[in-house]
Amino acid sequence: MTDHDGVRDLLAAWAFGALPPAERRSVQPHLAECESCSAEAARLRETVRLLDGPPTNGTPAEPTADAHVLTRALRTRPAAPQVAPHAAPYAAAVAGLRALLPELEGNWGTPVVHDWDAHATLAHLLAADEHLAVRLGIGARVPASRIEEGTAWEDAWDRRTTDVIAHEHGRDPGATVADWSAQAADLLATPEARDSELASCATLLMGIRLPVADHFVVRAFETWIHTDDLGRALGLHVPPPPGEHLGQLVRLAVRILGLALGPTAPPVLFAITGGGEWVLGSEDEPVRAELVLDPVDFCLLVGGRYTPDAVPRGAAGDEDAVRNVLEQAAALAWL
Repeated sequence: MTDHDGVRDLLAAWAFGALPPAERRSVQPHLAECESCSAEAARLRETVRLLDGPPTNGTPAEPTADAHVLTRALRTRPAAPQVAPHAAPYAAAVAGLRALLPELEGNWGTPVVHDWDAHATLAHLLAADEHLAVRLGIGARVPASRIEEGTAWEDAWDRRTTDVIAHEHGRDPGATVADWSAQAADLLATPEARDSELASCATLLMGIRLPVADHFVVRAFETWIHTDDLGRALGLHVPPPPGEHLGQLVRLAVRILGLALGPTAPPVLFAITGGGEWVLGSEDEPVRAELVLDPVDFCLLVGGRYTPDAVPRGAAGDEDAVRNVLEQAAALAWL
């Protein structure tokens, strides 16, 4: 029997979360490489979700439909808080990371991304969420950094992350988990997370002035990206956000990309597979090229997980105009 056949025989038990750890560890790497087994695993997990039935507490179904990570943890997690649509992607991303956390026990030193281990990656999220949390009146959980007034936001962002990681590396990972989780819960309990009108007020964060509602979407984007980083480091498949939430991430990223390109860039017809089409660049001249990206690949490009050369795409027309869009998208990454 081949490894492929052996894994397929285990998929049903895997979908129900019934595999012992040794067999589960043999399944995950294969799913990352085998498209047919990954598709079958997704189908089985969806079947399990349907058998579980809809929520019974009146809470709108949160994004467990595509959940490929830790079924038992997802079944037993608390219901997501009632939030407005703009904060729903962040609530879902937080729930997804919480479901992954048990897998990090004993693995906090695993290299993840940049020069961060798993502990540092979570500490970075604690620091990153803090910017919006403080703006919404939530107290910081880590001692303040000494950052001179007038420091560029990128430098201030990097300095705060460095300081928080150094602080958290001096503590038990469980304490970092507790503070990140509590801060996320506080963010989702703010009036701005529950009231779209309040969240329409704009504020300057990360060098760009956006409505608070959009900053919640940014937090969802980063939380999902780093959850995916952690999953890859552990050999676990982390699903993308469900369609509605993914669409919110894509639309915000396209808006910011359009601003970055400006009104004089060579115009490109940009499309996302499954829906969404925009003309990026100049509105005063004919479209020079067409570019099509998968929504997840686009988000990974904007998140710095693909280079312009490596991201899968469909393209036609002026190659320089296409490359300009791809390079600008990659340049947005701060994650």
